Amino acid sequence: MSHSPGEPALGRLGFGPGDPNPADASPHTFPDGGRWRTEIPSVEGPEALAVVLKESEQLAVPVHRISQGSGVWMLTDAEITEMVAACGERGVELSLFTGPRGTWDTGAATRTPSGGAGLRARGHDQLAGCVEDAVRAAGLGVKCLLVADEGVLWLLHRMREAGELPADTTIKVSALVGPVNPAAYSVWERLGADSLNVPSDLTLQHLTEIRRVSRAPVDLYVEAPDDLGGYVRMYDAAELIRRAAPVYLKFGLSKAPGIYPYGAHMRDTVLATARERVRRGRLVLDLLARLGADAGMSPLGSRLPGELNRFPLPAHEGN
Repeated sequence: MSHSPGEPALGRLGFGPGDPNPADASPHTFPDGGRWRTEIPSVEGPEALAVVLKESEQLAVPVHRISQGSGVWMLTDAEITEMVAACGERGVELSLFTGPRGTWDTGAATRTPSGGAGLRARGHDQLAGCVEDAVRAAGLGVKCLLVADEGVLWLLHRMREAGELPADTTIKVSALVGPVNPAAYSVWERLGADSLNVPSDLTLQHLTEIRRVSRAPVDLYVEAPDDLGGYVRMYDAAELIRRAAPVYLKFGLSKAPGIYPYGAHMRDTVLATARERVRRGRLVLDLLARLGADAGMSPLGSRLPGELNRFPLPAHEGN
């Protein structure tokens, strides 16, 4: 049956779209059998995390993952340890961004209309900075690393396979470099990605095309920040799950100022927007419930993606 908003009334008036095409439904799930999980992004430190956890409890918003965008290097060891402990108590996965990136570097190309190399790690030093962040975060108990560079991804995956990072470390690809076609999606998966942000302007058909070649989890902003387009796709939520499963529904916030890299000078904004992101999540969950499309959520505390396709490691690393 259709889970589109307003369809019962439209159908009675002769304007119903008919039942969804079964061939468009994703055949994949998370290993726990769930089809969707939730993520609260842009949670930039312990204080913002406390706000999110408190608000999620008050509004009964289940949270599978918390992610941060400013980077490991913008947090002290004590702050990271506090966030790891708070998430551990609630069974929430904590994802921290790795390292420096081109947009904060001295290179001018990222400020040109073309955007240059954008968020990617420029040169050996930024590559090394990302690896340093990953090792430091993992040593402090962080289980999920967020990357915006395919070279960083490939190195961290190889480190994970070699035991230099814990085997249960997950690596997610940032929305700022997310793939936009099935071939690119498959390449990022094979480089080591465990979940991949895709731009929020991808059509439902684009998501179906991706699911024909990959079962790696999709991370998708149901509401995107303005610097990612500001799209609000709440009414698509049920169909996004049907097409893109397994999918993380990310509750972002449009019409809000950019907060990266975060510091105390932006405290009031960060706490207010953190609280509102949880409320946006409640709105999406209420909509799914009204449509009868809220079944299939992964159990809270689940985090692993299941078996995924990878490129072979170099021969000397495969033993």
